[in-house]
Amino acid sequence: MKRILIAKSLLLLLAISCVSAQQTQPDPARWLRSGPMLGYSEMTETVVWLQTRKPSRVQVRFWKQGQMATARLSNAVETVEATDQIARIKISGLEFGAKYDYEVYIDGLRVALPYAATFQTQPVWRWRTDPPAMKIAIGSCAYINDPPYDRPGRPYGDGVEIFKSIADQKPDAMVWLGDNIYYREADWLSEAGMRYRYSHNRELAELQPLLASVHHYAIWDDHDFGPDNSDRTFRLRGEALRVFKDYWANMTYGTDDAPGVFGRFEWGDVEFFLLDDRYHRAPNRMPPGPEKVMFGEAQMRWLMESLASSNATFKIIAGGNQMLNPMTFFEAFGNYPAEQKRLFDFLRETKITGVLFISGDRHHTELIKREDVSAYPLYDFTSSPLTAGTARSEREAYNAARVANTLVTGIKNFGLIEVSGTAKDRRLLLRAIDLKGKEVWRHEIKASDLGVIANR
Repeated sequence: MKRILIAKSLLLLLAISCVSAQQTQPDPARWLRSGPMLGYSEMTETVVWLQTRKPSRVQVRFWKQGQMATARLSNAVETVEATDQIARIKISGLEFGAKYDYEVYIDGLRVALPYAATFQTQPVWRWRTDPPAMKIAIGSCAYINDPPYDRPGRPYGDGVEIFKSIADQKPDAMVWLGDNIYYREADWLSEAGMRYRYSHNRELAELQPLLASVHHYAIWDDHDFGPDNSDRTFRLRGEALRVFKDYWANMTYGTDDAPGVFGRFEWGDVEFFLLDDRYHRAPNRMPPGPEKVMFGEAQMRWLMESLASSNATFKIIAGGNQMLNPMTFFEAFGNYPAEQKRLFDFLRETKITGVLFISGDRHHTELIKREDVSAYPLYDFTSSPLTAGTARSEREAYNAARVANTLVTGIKNFGLIEVSGTAKDRRLLLRAIDLKGKEVWRHEIKASDLGVIANR
C-alpha cells in the first residue's frame, strides 16, 4: 500500500512538472512582430522578409508542396536592433516552376502561423512552351490609422479588409505603387520616426496573410518618401532610402551612379520597370525647362536603355504619379513636359513595343489612353486608394483621355493585371476590384494593340 501511495505521489509530481513546463514554455509567435513577407521571386531563388520583437536567430524551413521529404532549413540570420530586428532570408537552389510551403523558426522554435505560408519560383519556359499565365495585383495609398499621430476628426484610413480581398485573388505577385505608408509630421523629421511608421504599418494583423503568400515589389511616392509633394530637396532623402530598402525586398535598387528605388524584374514574358519619382525630382514649382525633371538624367538613361534591351512581350512601367494624364492640375509626369516628351519621342523613334504604364497617387482609379504620343495607343492604369481616403476632382469629371466607364471614385479598390494566351496571341486583362472582391470594371488589351508582332 505504501508503495502504491509513493507511486501515485511521483505521478502527481510528474504531472505538475509537465503542466508547469508547458506554462513556462516560451511562445515564439510573441517574438514575431511582422511578416513573414515574400520578396522577389526568380527561377531558383526567393527571399523571405520578417521582423522580430527582439534580437533573435531566425530560419525558414521549406518543402515542395506535398513532398515533406524535400524539406530543407535555410541559413540562420541574426536580427539586430540597428536595423529594427529585420531578417532578409535568401533561399537559393530551388526547383524552377515549383510551389513551396514554409514555416518560420525563431531561436530554434517553430512559429505557429494562423494562415498559409507559401512561395513559388518562376518556370523555365523559353524555347519549351508558351509563356505562362500570370496574375499581378497593384495598388497604392495605404493609410493605417494611428490616433496619437493622426489629425483630429474623422479617421483618414479604413477598409483594411481589402488586404484579405487581394490575397483571396491569389495573385502571383503584387506591385505597390507608392504611398504604401503615410509619414506623419513627427515621422519625416528623423530616421527613427520613419522606422516607427513602417513598423507600425507592417504589423497590421489583416496584412499578414497577404504578405506571407504573395511576392511583393514596391516603389514609393511622396508620403513614404517624406513630406507631402516632397522632392530631391528633402533633407533626409538618404535616410528615407535606407529605411525603404530595409522594409522591402526588391532584387535591386538604383544603379552605381544613381541611388533610388528604381529597378526592373521579369515575370514570364512581362518585364516591369519600377521608377523612382522622388529621389531625383525637381520641385513641382520650378518653371518648365530641361532642368525640371521628375526622374533625372541617370534614371531616364537607365529606363530608355533598359526598354531597348528588353525582349519582353509586355513592358510595364510603374510610376508613383500618373504618367499619361493630359490634365495636370495635380502632381503628374505631364508637369515635367521636357522629360515626358523625351520619353515619348524615344518610344516612337525606337519603335519599342508592348508598353503599358501603371501608377497610383490619385485616390481614384481610372484607365487613361493616349493615341497622340506613340506609334500605337499608350495606356496608364491608375489604381488608388487601398485604405486611404478617396477623392475626386470636378475639374477632371470629363477627361477625353479616360477610357469610358473606368473612373472609380468613393470606394477603396485595387487592380489586377492578368496575362494569358499563347505566344501568338498574348493578352492583358486589366481589372479594378473593390475592397469586398467585386469586379468594378475590366478592359482587355491584345499584344497586337501595343505594336507587338507575334513570332518576332
